[in-house]
Amino acid sequence: MRKLYFFDTTLRDGEQSLGLTLNVKEKLEIGRQLVRLGVDVIEAGFPASSPGDMESVKTIAREVKGAVICGLSRAVKEDIDCCAQALKDAEYPRIHTGIAVSPIHMERKLKLSPDQVLDTAVSAVKHAKKYVEDVEFYAEDAFRSEPSFLVKVLEKVIKAGATVVNIPDTVGYATPWEYGELIAYVMNHVSSIHKAVVSIHCHNDLGMATANSLAGIKAGASQVEGTINGIGERAGNTSLEEVIMAVYTQQERYGIELGVNTREISATSRLVSRITGVPVPSHKAIVGANAFMHASGIHQDGVLKEKSTYEIIDPEIIGIPRNTIILSARSGRHALKHRLDELGYEIENEKMKDIYNKFLQLADQKKEIFDEDLHALMGSTGLDQNGRIRFQKVSVNTSGDAASTATATITLEVMGETLTDAACGNGPVDAVFKAIDRVVKKPVFLEDYTLKSVSRGSEALGDATVKLRYGEKNTVVVGRGISTDIIEASARAYVNALSKMKCMFTAE
Repeated sequence: MRKLYFFDTTLRDGEQSLGLTLNVKEKLEIGRQLVRLGVDVIEAGFPASSPGDMESVKTIAREVKGAVICGLSRAVKEDIDCCAQALKDAEYPRIHTGIAVSPIHMERKLKLSPDQVLDTAVSAVKHAKKYVEDVEFYAEDAFRSEPSFLVKVLEKVIKAGATVVNIPDTVGYATPWEYGELIAYVMNHVSSIHKAVVSIHCHNDLGMATANSLAGIKAGASQVEGTINGIGERAGNTSLEEVIMAVYTQQERYGIELGVNTREISATSRLVSRITGVPVPSHKAIVGANAFMHASGIHQDGVLKEKSTYEIIDPEIIGIPRNTIILSARSGRHALKHRLDELGYEIENEKMKDIYNKFLQLADQKKEIFDEDLHALMGSTGLDQNGRIRFQKVSVNTSGDAASTATATITLEVMGETLTDAACGNGPVDAVFKAIDRVVKKPVFLEDYTLKSVSRGSEALGDATVKLRYGEKNTVVVGRGISTDIIEASARAYVNALSKMKCMFTAE
């Protein structure tokens, strides 16, 4: 069985599609979880794109161990120099450089001849090789390239020192049989292909990214690139969790050795969704809320008789344990700790007291605590902990007349000072947000607001997500709030977003 390498680009290709910039702490949290999942390569960012990305890649390279840390660059000397600088403290550094190879990209975008593209590609790999041993070359828009020219480019960059060659379907145009044929063509016509790992990077514009990736693996590729939950440019990237489980369920057919810890899939998906503010659709394969639910009576009857009749994956394999303990306000700390351990949370003893107190507050509001509530509880720990701005309380008055306004009164702690103000708005949430704006006196624009139910029943937790845009650079931050009161959840989300704004709440 051959080894299949998993290359995660959630922090690079995934983040660039969000319209926002994750902070270093958030990227570190995702990076460390990806190591627990067992991915082989983490593409931490594009260092030359901004000082913030440079700092993030530097920090991840220094702090995250146990995986190759990769930085993206164009086939430009200065980009590669930035990459090398950002990766100098990485345990296993990789520079990922490349250039477009399709006729439309070379002619219309690069305005270079094929020979010029070839020379640029070779020069970039040679320059990157001066800094690191592990160099990956991407042939952008490879699927729409002339196969004979693609072969020529790959042979030249492998000779120049590329250890990995990436053959992307950059615009998601391929079908599985066509993409598989292209990978097979490369495997059969690049004379030096045995000296490099063949990587695949597919986009989901036509909904075939996972299928195309599997076709590429079947044709001989040994590295698959993708993102958690499939986030990415336009319609997204290949969902790594889908490829992992597709291979897992038919491992012998693929002849693949999997080195990932599948039990971390669910936890990784939830973390990425929470931090990025991108919800996972209920019908999403593998990690959607409905992925292991059976509504049809025929299906339910079959599953009760034999799980494998309608369940090809045991939920426990991806980290969704079957709950046998009912938690309530009468549950002790040991029962809570046991359930959190089963759900994959590693909790230090000194933090358990605070988590248990929050659990009791929630349990006083709900008769029964479900797993979804625990995930929300754990996701809310750490919110508003920077000390600059904290939510305290909110109250709202409405007349019940749809045409009238609502009035909200908010109390916040800002830089250690307790402040209260009120505002009217077109509905209670609008009033709350305007009241917060009056307290903090900072110009922000509400980019997006969503509210969803976390668990079951009328006592379900409300999970609010807010995206705020601010500053001359139109920076976007994501905030999240959890409460059984949806107005309070909305207020907490707005305050959490404000707390992430750089230089907004600093001491005078």
